[in-house]
Amino acid sequence: MTTTKSINKYPVPFEGALEKLETLVRKLENGDLTLDESLKAFEEGIGLARHCEKLLNAAKGKVEKLVQKEGGKFETEPL
Repeated sequence: MTTTKSINKYPVPFEGALEKLETLVRKLENGDLTLDESLKAFEEGIGLARHCEKLLNAAKGKVEKLVQKEGGKFETEPL
């Protein structure tokens, strides 16, 4: 799995999705959006957050596989 495509409707790399998510958050925090615009922004933000989470999980899995190949046992620690 590459980090530039996703199975959902956000075929953007992680950095692009995160930047768009940050822009949506700033717009929502600003308070100048109508209720309808806020709901649409929130809905898009949820989708982008889920997309970012999928990409991060895929990257984590890839790193774990690479480490296991190199050194055998792999232990994770909470961030």
